[in-house]
Amino acid sequence: MNKKPFIVLITLTFLAEIILCITITGKIFLPGFDTVNVNECVKSIETGFGDTSNYSDVLKYVLLGNDGNVLYQNADGLSTTINEAIKRGDLVLDLNTPEYSGAHIIFHNENNKIIESYKNRLVYSVILISFLQLVLILSYFLYLKRTITDPFNKLSSFAKRIADGNLDIPLELDRQHIFGSFTESFDIMRSELKKAREAEKKANDAKKEMVAKLSHDIKTPIASIKSTSEIGYELTKEDRTKEFFNLINIKSDQITTLAANLFESSVEDITEIDVNPSAHSSEEIKKIIQNADYLNKAGAFDIPPTNVFIDKLRLQQAFDNVFMNSYKYAGTDITVTATTDKDYLIIDVSDKGPGVPDNELPLLLEKYKRGSNASEKEGAGLGLYLTSYFIQKMDGELKLLSEDPGFTVRFYIRLS
Repeated sequence: MNKKPFIVLITLTFLAEIILCITITGKIFLPGFDTVNVNECVKSIETGFGDTSNYSDVLKYVLLGNDGNVLYQNADGLSTTINEAIKRGDLVLDLNTPEYSGAHIIFHNENNKIIESYKNRLVYSVILISFLQLVLILSYFLYLKRTITDPFNKLSSFAKRIADGNLDIPLELDRQHIFGSFTESFDIMRSELKKAREAEKKANDAKKEMVAKLSHDIKTPIASIKSTSEIGYELTKEDRTKEFFNLINIKSDQITTLAANLFESSVEDITEIDVNPSAHSSEEIKKIIQNADYLNKAGAFDIPPTNVFIDKLRLQQAFDNVFMNSYKYAGTDITVTATTDKDYLIIDVSDKGPGVPDNELPLLLEKYKRGSNASEKEGAGLGLYLTSYFIQKMDGELKLLSEDPGFTVRFYIRLS
């Protein structure tokens, strides 16, 4: 910021003020009284006293009688008493001849008018220059406000937003003020911080998503191991073998619990899970359902041949969640039916369990919400929430239907 122009202008106004004062006061000239004209006036009065037509008018004056009354005056606004004349600096002369004893002549002093004129000129000049100085000071103040105060306040607010974690609002860039280059650097810093935070969040989400995927994928083979061990426990007759199968069951439950806890803690902080759908044959869906139904509760079913828009990994997780819920809460046979309409492949997964009250159906698609009949079963309330999330990301829809008896999960899978 260049302060020289302001300093030069203010200095020039002060110099102009000083020079003007010196010039005006130096020009003041008080001429005094012209002796010749005074004598002429006095002589004309003495020689023609009482005859005003003979009085000289070369000067302004007032003639007072010996009683102080005005006998004659040749102009208005003149002193009419001795005291007033003394205050104004007028010239007072006595008529000392015996004939006019006690009379006075008061000659008007023009110097007061001259002084008043110069004083007015000086006052007007000082007011004008002071006004100019005030304009300069206010202009400089506004300049400082625009180039320093306002930008500094913006930087302060920007720093507070950054400290609060708000990296979305950019800093207004203006190279015309003193902080111009700094604001650009600060905004670059904001952009880089935002990129770094997004990259960090993306990396953390990727790690959590991988952990969630692994913990989810562990549950299926563990469930198969548990199911096989339970069958082995029932079939074997040897106590020693039963102990081994029972130990497998116990450890399977422990691993399932640990995997569930790991899955819940990982998914809880993930704000968005990647779903990357693409075109596939509907035969892939049949394989996905068969993989999810590791207890073979569904039996035989058919999927109409068509092309679908799916993410195989996420769809596998979706059907895994649905079949696991049916195993856990219903424990009955499962029916899988599939039809197509204009835009969707519609798949119903139905069981014959106790079902869910109609008023609770919308809640089951929310995060951490479970039905009233699930209080005695372990779970986090994430299965159907994630299933709905995955299907929606594939441009599909998930609906829950309460049957009498039973419960149906209906998948709307988009055709490609």
